[in-house]
Amino acid sequence: MISDKPIEDVVFSDAVKRTQERLGSRAQNITAGDSSGWARDLTDNIRQWIELRDSLYLGTASVAGQPYIQHRGGPAGFVKVLDQRTLGFADFSGNRQYISTGNLSENPSAFIFFMSYETRQRVKFWGTAETVMDPVLRDRLMPAGYDATAERAILFHVEAWSVNCPQHINPRFTEPDIQKAVRGLQDRIVELETELAAIKSGTAM
Repeated sequence: MISDKPIEDVVFSDAVKRTQERLGSRAQNITAGDSSGWARDLTDNIRQWIELRDSLYLGTASVAGQPYIQHRGGPAGFVKVLDQRTLGFADFSGNRQYISTGNLSENPSAFIFFMSYETRQRVKFWGTAETVMDPVLRDRLMPAGYDATAERAILFHVEAWSVNCPQHINPRFTEPDIQKAVRGLQDRIVELETELAAIKSGTAM
């Protein structure tokens, strides 16, 4: 399922190219895959970045072209980099609408959007995806100790990926991030209160 199409043709349809030409941005986009931040193989840096993520958005479409975007989440690292062109994750039980699963059964084209609000980074992946019922693979991708049921595995075959600029991304932080920051402040408050109490009692050194 690995595509040999030029990255430019993966990410830009003919209609997109015509629009770029009409709006004056064709020249800056024609080098996709060379020096403009596009890539096909997954590097060690992007592998490490993915292993820190706890959510993504998966885009699919029906064979008629009806798009659908679904949030997928789990513990940090629930998405595994299986090789230079493949991502995999366990498909947890949910609302049982199976829209993404149904779309992939007739149209493998897919898109993954990762967002790191705390670092204001977004990474986009173009490619194809498939659902796999193999219980060995499903169990391999299931995060240890996570309270969920994995129904199947999803494999995403990367055809292109790109890192976007942080423009217009408003920073947000996870509950563990906030707890860590607050814990430091609370510890400092206790320390200062202890010092103040010692000063008031005349026992301060």
